[in-house]
Amino acid sequence: MGVPQWGWGVALLGMGEKVQRSVFTTGDRAEAMAVLEEVYAVRGARRAPHEKFSMRVSTAGVGPVSLERVRWQGAPAGGIGEHPGVLRVGRVLGGAVVVTSARDTLGSRGPFLLPQRPYTSRWEGLDILSLSLDAAVVQDQARARAGYETLRLEFTGARPVSPALGRYWAELTAHVGRDLLPRDEVMSSPVLQAQMTRALVTALLHTFPNSFLERLQTPDREPLPGSGGVRRAVAFIEEHLDADIGVAEIAAAARMSPRGLQAAFRRQKDTTPTAYLRAARLEGAHRDLLAGEPAVGVSVEAVAARWGFTHRGRFAAAYRDRYGQSPATTLRS
Repeated sequence: MGVPQWGWGVALLGMGEKVQRSVFTTGDRAEAMAVLEEVYAVRGARRAPHEKFSMRVSTAGVGPVSLERVRWQGAPAGGIGEHPGVLRVGRVLGGAVVVTSARDTLGSRGPFLLPQRPYTSRWEGLDILSLSLDAAVVQDQARARAGYETLRLEFTGARPVSPALGRYWAELTAHVGRDLLPRDEVMSSPVLQAQMTRALVTALLHTFPNSFLERLQTPDREPLPGSGGVRRAVAFIEEHLDADIGVAEIAAAARMSPRGLQAAFRRQKDTTPTAYLRAARLEGAHRDLLAGEPAVGVSVEAVAARWGFTHRGRFAAAYRDRYGQSPATTLRS
């Protein structure tokens, strides 16, 4: 069996692309080392030469996001890793790994941010799940959200800032791996792909210590805006409901900083820009359900996905709260 040509990376696929998946299993040492170098950028990997082992690597990626799971059974092994241009968070599901860098030594408890600088690692009987994000995308999002174009994003710690946020990260990545990336119908929506990326970037920026969080602690000296900014924001939202937009894009259209926009929405509309966007998209889904014909293949799941709702239960609950009946009832009526 030859070494697979993976042919994709976390920064190569655009929004709206199909999810790329690969599964590879081997008991051959040379193949295993080559795949680890390709997927994890681990070079010089070594193991006891005469002990039996097996390795299974499964990957799924779209846009700037990829999810990798490596299961290594048998002999202990180690290597040198480096992830330039990638922010990768690992979570050990079984076995043990020790990652050592110039700054820190990381063990097997809870999620941890792998160093971007060279590090050594040693593992045994390992089952590890990791989620990777294109560092340039995270940098751009951090600058846009902070309203500071020259912000240099630097992560200053590898462990979550709190146990609660560590659990949130673990739950979010499990949701991505279980409910999003395996489902082509859901991931065919560019809006959902964008929302998934935004959710992961937001979680990463708030889970691990970094310069973005430090910037948020700086007092905002932006003067209180009039109603014009909110009007511009609302108009932009209404015109771009099916586009890849978030707080940063809405704030730019409103000619305000993201924090200024958040404050203005709370003051003038008693809500947030993202909640307003979500409500407007729910209304779009309602219109599609009213006009839809189940006989020609229209489904609640497809309509929900088109408008950016990934979780059927939460979509149904929000829809019922707003319209007094289930989305399925509306579609059948």
